[in-house]
Amino acid sequence: MEYSAQGTTAAGRYESMVGLRSTFDREAKESSKLTIPSLIPESTTGTRSKIKTPFQAVGARGVNSLSNKLLMTLLPADQTFFKMTIDSLELRKEGQEGFESEIDKGLRVIENALQNVIDTSNDRVAMFEALKHLVVSGNVLLYLTDKGLKVYPLSKFVCKRDEVGNVLEILTKESIHPQALPAAFLEQIKKKDNYDAEEMKDDLDIYTHIKRMNDDVMWYQECKGEKIPNTDGRSKVDVSPWIPLRFIRIDGEDYGRGYVEEYRGDLITLESLMQAIIEGAAASAKVLFLVNPNGTTRAATLAKAPNGAIREGSASDISVMQVGKGADFNVSFSAIQRIESRLEYAFLMARSVQRDAERVTAAEINLMARELENSLGGIYSILTQEFQLPYLKRRMHMLVRSGKVPKLPDKLVKPKIVTGLQGLGRGNDRNKLIEFITTVAQALGPDVMRQYVNVDEAVKRLATSIGIDTANLVKTQEEIQAEQQAMQQQQLIQSLGPAALGSPLVDPKKLSDAAASQQPMEDPNAQQEAQ
Repeated sequence: MEYSAQGTTAAGRYESMVGLRSTFDREAKESSKLTIPSLIPESTTGTRSKIKTPFQAVGARGVNSLSNKLLMTLLPADQTFFKMTIDSLELRKEGQEGFESEIDKGLRVIENALQNVIDTSNDRVAMFEALKHLVVSGNVLLYLTDKGLKVYPLSKFVCKRDEVGNVLEILTKESIHPQALPAAFLEQIKKKDNYDAEEMKDDLDIYTHIKRMNDDVMWYQECKGEKIPNTDGRSKVDVSPWIPLRFIRIDGEDYGRGYVEEYRGDLITLESLMQAIIEGAAASAKVLFLVNPNGTTRAATLAKAPNGAIREGSASDISVMQVGKGADFNVSFSAIQRIESRLEYAFLMARSVQRDAERVTAAEINLMARELENSLGGIYSILTQEFQLPYLKRRMHMLVRSGKVPKLPDKLVKPKIVTGLQGLGRGNDRNKLIEFITTVAQALGPDVMRQYVNVDEAVKRLATSIGIDTANLVKTQEEIQAEQQAMQQQQLIQSLGPAALGSPLVDPKKLSDAAASQQPMEDPNAQQEAQ
């Protein structure tokens, strides 16, 4: 990748594109104010400033609730949300028909290795942060490497997409301490004419320029207008470590829209009503006594009198000031309840299929995915394709590159997302298999079922679907036949009796052949008697 494609630096390119992002920045900050203000603060200078919290907490609860449900379905803990599938057409071309169960068992080992990497990483922690940004701002950039998953909010990157939504160019902006840069690069900067020693004491801006070239993605880093050595990177598009995400897609726009933006009207109204209620309640809680200036009772006498004291005066001269806004408060409370109900429905707080338990089952996750799909109108399906599939391909690529799993033929084996309405992982395969066997047995009878269904293959597939290694657990056909022969030999021995067992006329090989053919052997003594 050329360092300067248009004759400008990465910093110059970033500044030329940041203006197109300003509208989305503004909308994201407004949505953050009403939900989680610390998520997208007004100031991004790095200094901690006082953040004004909203008067209502429905927005924050809604964002956290929706993000949590998305996380539990996109990256469920202790549940496989994907599987490696076999292309049956390619399998026939390779002449590997009949080995589906063995290949599937090998793929299960790879799935377990990939799932173990996901379970032991910090990806879920980082993804929860990313999902909150998606719900509020509608945009987030993920960077997946061996060190883990890094999250770039909207304020730290710009991008350019084509007419169908494919990302063509991304630039990120970060701050780093000068001492974290290579020593040789620092010496290179010091030799520049515009070198400022005082400026080098503070954090420096680092720009990363990512660009798509046909089927490849290439990137490099820049600081102070100079390319940082050994920061070049290159990968295929389908295994790129850079994963840009959008929540609500609008054709022709480079950035997505946040989910909070669609319900900002209710949030603004709720914020105003809650502020009025809180301030009115504070005013109503204030106790203020009024004394008639023309009466005999003096205000100073009352103020200085201790509790239980006796003073001269008239009770009619004293009154307590009341706000008298109870009816107005009731109207406000009624409106608040209706708005909260709508927001709880929109952010899926009022409905949940999840039990209050430590471990969530695959069925519960499946139902939760169905709820998200039905409520969000296809947004959940977009995330399964734009996040899960690139994420899994990148994770698989990293495993192959490290030598922990063998490289799979792309034409024969492909990762398939099984989530949402289709169920989760191999648990769906298990349910289908059990349903098929049960239906055949009930409709046609157990005998007909055993006649047409390969029981050995069914047992192997059932074990694979629940992640059990069948080695030394499920008997092979040879072991089953050997046990049947031994049982038949034992029955023949019992029928012949102990005396016949010791007779030299009994041929063990003949006995074994008879057992194999399941035919009774002639009694030698009976033959002698006939003769």
